Amino acid sequence: MKVIIVGGGAAGMLAGIAAAKEKCETVILEKMNNVGKKLRITGKGRCNITNAIDIEEFIKNIPGNGRFLYSSFQNFTNNDIVDILKQEGVNTKVERGNRIFPTTDNAASVVEALYRTLKKLNVKIINNAEVTDLEIEGSKAVGVKYTLNNTEEIMRADKIILATGGKSYPLTGSTGDGQDIAKRYGHSIKEMKPALVPMECYEKEICKKLQGLSLRNVGIEIRDKAKNKKIYDDFGEMLFTHFGVTGPIIISSSSHLIRYKNIDELLKTKQIELSIDLKPALDLEKLDLRIRRDFEKYKNKNFKNSLNELLPQTMIEVVIQLSNINPEKKVNEITKEERKRLGELIKNLKFTISKFRPIDEAIVTAGGINVKEINPKTMESKIIEGLYFAGEIIDVDAYTGGFNLQIAYSTGYTAGMIQNS
Repeated sequence: MKVIIVGGGAAGMLAGIAAAKEKCETVILEKMNNVGKKLRITGKGRCNITNAIDIEEFIKNIPGNGRFLYSSFQNFTNNDIVDILKQEGVNTKVERGNRIFPTTDNAASVVEALYRTLKKLNVKIINNAEVTDLEIEGSKAVGVKYTLNNTEEIMRADKIILATGGKSYPLTGSTGDGQDIAKRYGHSIKEMKPALVPMECYEKEICKKLQGLSLRNVGIEIRDKAKNKKIYDDFGEMLFTHFGVTGPIIISSSSHLIRYKNIDELLKTKQIELSIDLKPALDLEKLDLRIRRDFEKYKNKNFKNSLNELLPQTMIEVVIQLSNINPEKKVNEITKEERKRLGELIKNLKFTISKFRPIDEAIVTAGGINVKEINPKTMESKIIEGLYFAGEIIDVDAYTGGFNLQIAYSTGYTAGMIQNS
């Protein structure tokens, strides 16, 4: 049996490994000049390979059609990817949030290990090959059309796997062309939107003052003000930018928020509120005691000089501004009401989300091939026989923490397996 895989990212490479292990003649067509382009930049170049939690728990971290992935996760687990890398000399380590990284702290080592595995299995990789169309006979996919060196070629096969990615990071080759091809042959495409993406705030001037400030161990809550309803909460690390907010807990929240009903209208009408708890370990009463201790220590100083032990330096000016307390006021003159206002502000620093950053800045894409049109046990199209899908081309996406890469591995491996077809 001959298998053609369109796309040499994480999903495509694992599809190649699975198909080659089944003794198939396997070819990967990659439109960039090398495989694994996006994988090389994941985790800020360190590559958050997967997550160490039980594979059964993964679906809880996948707001985008998680149940669809149940069979794939059984076919190829987080332990399986770690084992493949270990066989190629790439050891792993577990960090905060059960995230698994290579001990090299270098994403390139992961790509190179997968590449060596493909080569040992005699998978043929053709770079700079851009697939433009499928060859269809009746309702069966029998090959692909592609251009190589400005020449159009046709390659026939028994099985075609589209693993072309989403629309995030287009410079790595993910431009949505696989979805366009699938749509041409009857597949419906769920609108592709940015998931795991930074967000902009209406309070631009304040964000600019805080630009570059990284906050660790803070709590966030995102609310729909119109319904007075909590949409999402989290704890961890975030970062201010000139346009708004980013960082792990912000980016994870975006994946949840993108699916919220009428989100575009709510953003336009300033109804989506981000609340930051700068001191989540302290309730208001304990925080007030802490503030009173600091105020006693600095009682003869001006208010603006009394917050150095309580807040990051960059944040002091902003908090003073929002508290409406005179910065030149002596600490021993601050009223109980003003002190209470300061505590509430530290526990509930509010920003209003205005929009998501563009899709080409997103870590992953929400949307893609409708999962109802794919057999979850095999990844085969329910519309075109012999056509399979893997990875981000499908309408599945997860929170940060290695879950999206595991989706790519598991769906890729499942698509490449022959005994399930």
